[in-house]
Amino acid sequence: MTYGFSFVPGPISWRFPLAFQFIFIFILYGTVPWLPESPRWLIARGRVDEANQILADLEASDIHDPYVITESKEIQWAVEYERENSVRWRDLLRGKTGNQGGTCTVRRLVLGMGTQAMQQLSGINVTSYYLPTVLIESVGLSNSMARLLAACNSVSYLLFSLIGIPNVERWGRRKMMMYAAAGQCFCYLVITVCIRYTELPGYAHKDEIAKASIAFFFLYYVFFGIGWQGVPWLYPTEVNSLSMRTKGAALGTATNWIFNFMVVEITPIGIESLAWKFYIIWTLFNGAFVPVVYFFYPETADRSLEDLDRLFRENHDIFVFRDKDAIHHKRPQKYVEHMEEQVRRNSSINPHDLSEAARKYRAGVLNKDRDSDEKMEYKADV
Repeated sequence: MTYGFSFVPGPISWRFPLAFQFIFIFILYGTVPWLPESPRWLIARGRVDEANQILADLEASDIHDPYVITESKEIQWAVEYERENSVRWRDLLRGKTGNQGGTCTVRRLVLGMGTQAMQQLSGINVTSYYLPTVLIESVGLSNSMARLLAACNSVSYLLFSLIGIPNVERWGRRKMMMYAAAGQCFCYLVITVCIRYTELPGYAHKDEIAKASIAFFFLYYVFFGIGWQGVPWLYPTEVNSLSMRTKGAALGTATNWIFNFMVVEITPIGIESLAWKFYIIWTLFNGAFVPVVYFFYPETADRSLEDLDRLFRENHDIFVFRDKDAIHHKRPQKYVEHMEEQVRRNSSINPHDLSEAARKYRAGVLNKDRDSDEKMEYKADV
């Protein structure tokens, strides 16, 4: 659309492509009221029965199913745990994590922020924001051809981004990030070499070299769309502890946009000042991401939030590659067995007892001044 309207004179050439995006906003605005609330949000507000019904609907079951009961009890425990153990922002900034130190709070925050920083330092917005500029100034294409190729690249980016959605659980976060970073490093390496010869005075095959670099700009989008487009947004919400999940997601998002701003600001200056050498920076960054992910990043695919809390409680070594349970893309067997045991226990629960526990929980949420004996009784029920 942007390419097509670039041929239209006047301000409509940029106003219409911007205004067109309101269509998607209207769709969201019109459909969100029909979405069910999150069971965790409902339980946090004492609406346990509603949460149980949504959990049952998601599992195509009923509220007395042992698996639904297990899920509900785990969420109730997690919400209570978050309420009692959440670390305040001012304490976090001073390095004080209270009794959360044993679950590696700061380390997990840094891991989540790191994925967002790496996404931007992979050089995506060198090409996403400035691809026409790059193709004109570095490759030597005409303005019209550069815009057309940028439009084609955006469409291919969309298509390849869709591949990651159904495969993110099958392949795992670590593999997607490592393989994609290696592919991106290779693409930027070839782009750097090609642009070096394109800018070399007197070189006889500039047109052929320029075309080769264009192919690797397209290939770069393939790797990034599959591996780094979505995973960095998932990881901060998965790796952080139950009591720090919202803060971890917030810090991750802030990190993404801070680095985004930096990359967008330096790119035009870097292309003008460094020419082909500017692309060495992104080659080195992408190459460095492979060992960083391999050594330091645990797998979060096919795990529950409780599984990850258990992992960080039991393993304080920052080098996770030595722990098979931490890096395998499938859920560790010991976590599966623990879940199955909880389901077996809950299969014998009387529905009346569960309703009574939920009633006590609601009373506890609405009445903050309950005595400690009742609180302990409630926790025992849950």
